[in-house]
Amino acid sequence: MKFARGKFSMKNPAKYVGTKSPTYRSGWEHAFMRLCDEHPNVYQWASESIKIPYRHPLTGKYTIYVPDFFIVYMDKNGGKHAELIEVKPMNQASMERAGKSVGRQTQVIINRAKWEAASAYARQNRITFRVLSEEQLFHQGKRK
Repeated sequence: MKFARGKFSMKNPAKYVGTKSPTYRSGWEHAFMRLCDEHPNVYQWASESIKIPYRHPLTGKYTIYVPDFFIVYMDKNGGKHAELIEVKPMNQASMERAGKSVGRQTQVIINRAKWEAASAYARQNRITFRVLSEEQLFHQGKRK
């Protein structure tokens, strides 16, 4: 399967606080970059800007996880929030959705270890960590 990849062209570069040019590795990441760049309630954003150590569940070795995004935004009630965001398809986030594929199941196990480390990092830094899948990125109508 081939994924969309490329450098993101910003309309509002003053909002971008990353140290390197934003690069998308999927069409979903591109769509999220466009949202961050263009949405008036997103004040700041960065792509792949934070490095978090974690223990790889299969090798036991420490390595680095880099979440896709860091954003600062205002909610509908005027509250300001900072979040780490990972954009990932459900078949890499849920064992149930991974099906019988050993490769996808392995990826879910690795992703869970990364996300546990990211959640701990977020708590320590008083921010939020969230995984966005196709269900959150492209929901239609009202949420359940």
